[in-house]
Amino acid sequence: MKEEIRFDEIPEGAVLVDIRDSYSFSFGAVEGSVNIPEDRLEESITRYPAGTDFVLICRSGVLSTDAARMLRAKGISAASLAGGYVTWLADSLSARDDLSEKALHSLRSTYSYNIMSKAKQAIKEYDMLRPGDKVGVCISGGKDSMLLALIFKELHLHGNISFEPVYMVMDPGYSRETRAQIEENLRILDIPAVIFNTNIFTAVEKEKSPCTLCAKLRRGALYDHAQQLGCNKIALGHHFDDVIETTLMGMLFGGQMQCMMPRLKAAHFENMELIRPMYLVREADVIRFKNYHKLHFIQCACHFTDTCSSCDEHSGSKRKYVKELIAELKKENPQIEMNIYRSACKVNLATLISYKDLDGKIRSVLDR
Repeated sequence: MKEEIRFDEIPEGAVLVDIRDSYSFSFGAVEGSVNIPEDRLEESITRYPAGTDFVLICRSGVLSTDAARMLRAKGISAASLAGGYVTWLADSLSARDDLSEKALHSLRSTYSYNIMSKAKQAIKEYDMLRPGDKVGVCISGGKDSMLLALIFKELHLHGNISFEPVYMVMDPGYSRETRAQIEENLRILDIPAVIFNTNIFTAVEKEKSPCTLCAKLRRGALYDHAQQLGCNKIALGHHFDDVIETTLMGMLFGGQMQCMMPRLKAAHFENMELIRPMYLVREADVIRFKNYHKLHFIQCACHFTDTCSSCDEHSGSKRKYVKELIAELKKENPQIEMNIYRSACKVNLATLISYKDLDGKIRSVLDR
């Protein structure tokens, strides 16, 4: 085999090996591929019969090319899939039919309870939508934000609150392949999104740890553009698992107890508010919905992902660690996530050593 091959060049009987981590693999993978993370590749490959051809897959073909060279140097027949998962996905999406009506119908039927009802519950419980609202529905291109857009389409068509959704995609400097993939998913799901460009990736690329700054700049750009379009709110696709993981991350790595709020007033944009309608929706149900419709999304569209170690060494690995920790705790107590959520809903200030009030002042137990 050549060092790098296209999908239509893969020889019969070759084993397709996705070397991304298992979490990324769960978001979508090349059909027929097996997941062997890069750090276990060399050990796991030896379990296959001698003479087996391997085609390695990563996000965009960068890491898989290096891994294939490593295997070839050891006498193993290995090649990298040209363009990686991103290119394969773009090619496969172009052949899909319009899924919009099927997806909306499933929100009314198969996923009525676990997704639509949960979204409606969060919207009602936290008073997220009011008549006359104009909401910027923010779409990053991932599974969560695309589902958020479909939820808003369904609410707009059949909900009991009169509001106007504006579907927005901010391009902070995506690769051509990623941009095309997002546009194709918007097409097959019939989401009429406004796409606007920024240079955020360029602005943060010289930062040692670009992730935090990037997130702040992206949030600000979304607020600004939504405000220009006449919106008074923006909606983000964070789900219940994000809420629980963020709460634990703050305690374990930030030394603070704080939650991801269901709604939040913008600090620097007058009369603007952020809402999270998927606040009570479980990630497992988002993934089931994605798989049910055979939708494919990239976990992270950041163009640093394949080469930037900071993405793994900071927020990425911390969230992964917390996700794995929760999974381990659930083996003993299946209600662990709900208990964390309920504990944040039933805080007893009289039992805290200190806390920060709404004015930002620290209140100590000694004050009492």
